[in-house]
Amino acid sequence: MTITNELTGKRIIVTGCGRGMGAATVRSYVKAGAQVVGMDIDDTNGNTVIAEANDLGGQQAHYLHVDIADAESVASAFAQAVQILGGLDTLAHPAAIQRSSDAGNVSVEDWDLMFAVNVRGTMLTNQAAFGYMKDSGGGSIINFGSISGQRPEVSAAAYSSAKGAVHSWTRTAAGTWGAQNVRVNAILPAMATPMYLEAMARANEEQRNAAYWQNRRTIALGEEYGDPDRDLGPVMVFLASDASHFITGQLIPVDGGQTSVR
Repeated sequence: MTITNELTGKRIIVTGCGRGMGAATVRSYVKAGAQVVGMDIDDTNGNTVIAEANDLGGQQAHYLHVDIADAESVASAFAQAVQILGGLDTLAHPAAIQRSSDAGNVSVEDWDLMFAVNVRGTMLTNQAAFGYMKDSGGGSIINFGSISGQRPEVSAAAYSSAKGAVHSWTRTAAGTWGAQNVRVNAILPAMATPMYLEAMARANEEQRNAAYWQNRRTIALGEEYGDPDRDLGPVMVFLASDASHFITGQLIPVDGGQTSVR
C-alpha cells in the first residue's frame, strides 16, 4: 500500500522508536509528511532510526530519551517534544517489554516490571499526550495491545495480564476523553519484528513447531506474520489522520486474521 502525504502538518510522538514496530511507525509517518519526535530508552538505536528516517525526505524527525515507566521522564520528554513540534496531534505508543512466565511461578519482580512498563507506561504517556491535545482541539492516541491480552497465554502470564489491562485502559480513556475530541484506540499487531525473528532463530525445532500452531497457523492471510512497514505502517497513518476522526475506543487487530475482538 502506498503512503501519501496525508499527514502533512501533523505533529506526532512515537515511543519505542528504536526497533521493530516503533521504527516502522516513524518511517511511515515521515513518508506521510508528518513532523515526528521518536522516543526510546535505547539511545543508540533510537538515534539511528531517526537519522535513517530523515534520509527518506527532509529533516522531519527528532529523537529524545524517555523511560516510559518513570513519570518525571515522561513529563520532561513530552514537554521537550511539544516544544520542538509546536503542539501535539498524535501519540503512537508501541513501547513495551515482554517476558516469559508461568501463572504458577511468575515472580513478583517480573509481574511488577511488566505492569510498570506496559501498563503504567501506557497510562503516563497517554495522560501526558491528552494534556497537550485537549488544549489544541483534540488528537489521536494509538496504543499497542496484543492477542496475548485476549486469550490464555500459558508461557506469558504477566505479559498477557498487562496487555489485557492496556485494552481496558484504552476503552476507558476513550470514553473519558471523547468530550475533548481525543480519540484512543489500540492496535493488536502480528508482525515479524526483529525481536520475533531473533527468537525464532534461537528456538529449536519443537519450539518453532509449537509457535506455528499457536500463532501462525491461525493467520488466514498466508500463515505468516506481517511486515511492519508494509502491513502496519499504512494503518498507523490512517489512525493518525483525519480520516479516522470518528473511530475511538476500539481494539483493532492488524494480524492477517489471527484473532477477532468482540
